[in-house]
Amino acid sequence: MEPRQTPSQPKRRLAIVAGHPVQYISPWLNGLADNAGVDLKVFYLWDLGVSTANDPGFGRPLQWDIPLLEGHEYEFIPNRATKPGNQHFFGYINPGLAPRLAAWRPDAILLMNYAFLTYILLLLDPRFWKIPFLLRGDSHNLNRKQGLKSKLNQLGRSFLFRRFAAFLVVGSANHQYYRSNGVPTSKLFMGRHAVDNARFAAAGTTAAATALTLRESIGIGQEIVILFVGKFVAVKRPLDLLYAYANLPTPLIASSKIVFVGEGHLEESIRTHAQHLGLDGVHFLPFQNQSMMPAVYSMGDLLALPSESETWGLVVNEAMNLACPAIVSDHVGCAYDLVVPGQTGWVFPTGNIQALTNCLEDAIADRKHLHQIGEKARNHVCHFSYAGITASLRQALDKVCRDQPTLR
Repeated sequence: MEPRQTPSQPKRRLAIVAGHPVQYISPWLNGLADNAGVDLKVFYLWDLGVSTANDPGFGRPLQWDIPLLEGHEYEFIPNRATKPGNQHFFGYINPGLAPRLAAWRPDAILLMNYAFLTYILLLLDPRFWKIPFLLRGDSHNLNRKQGLKSKLNQLGRSFLFRRFAAFLVVGSANHQYYRSNGVPTSKLFMGRHAVDNARFAAAGTTAAATALTLRESIGIGQEIVILFVGKFVAVKRPLDLLYAYANLPTPLIASSKIVFVGEGHLEESIRTHAQHLGLDGVHFLPFQNQSMMPAVYSMGDLLALPSESETWGLVVNEAMNLACPAIVSDHVGCAYDLVVPGQTGWVFPTGNIQALTNCLEDAIADRKHLHQIGEKARNHVCHFSYAGITASLRQALDKVCRDQPTLR
């Protein structure tokens, strides 16, 4: 147990720089100051999720319906980018960040990303050369192409990563990514990706009742429900799931349904292909806000995430909290930690539709066995928690700040 801090040992001042409030991260931040024993302030670079800002993936304004800013001190730094967001390098241009951050006088700075202009300028700013930087990202090499450009980018990352004193690692693929970029193991602190498990667990009976209503609203009875949850965009490969489903034996198609939950520019294409394939068991639910997600996962028996690029796939954490196991591609980051093949879910090679069909068939051929896998998934996801992330942060701060006086 960490010794209590005394008046002669002031709390460390931790600044976190984050792109925008995120529904997966904000509940962790809301208790972080007390749980980590720090003075905390979060500097946000964009107000997506708490304003009417447009999300480019969903193609619509996005505001989450759970509290994102309660329980932690924060400040929004104006973003001068023409097209704000994480879709390109110039999506965060925040000239006001450095002076505001310097005025707060942090003992350490945790970045939640690094690959955008604002973050690079901050790392190079001489005002912060004596302050340790920490990084918590979820990048990996699972879908990284080889070639000269890739090698040059790797050299650049290896140079940039020397600026960080510690890294909070979210999983096995993320660990390998840092090691491949020259980061020593002494700087790596494991705290696996998590969602607000307590909120999903608390949904319980209410979520189950609402799930029945959802099923009835789109005409689903006792059939097995396969969920696709997210943006209908090419990188998530929703059409792979549709074609794999069409390849199933006729009795399995008859005893199951697919529900696509979300929005995106591929929706019309999915509908058209389903019609051409003669699939009448394909249903759609529009974008569902966070308060409805426990019911969505409770409605499902199986989640499919066939993405060609997915840094982690936190929808899998969410689904497993409601005993809904997952099929994921091998380019999904959580495939190497959260999804244990044959025990908590299934993993298939990205883009291999026949392999995805085989996973679907194995999953839904025996409903009792599928529900047993779901219970194992629920038990497994409990080990991926905010407490684990906080523990990794405390260990990292102990290491990088041990011999450094506070700057107040």
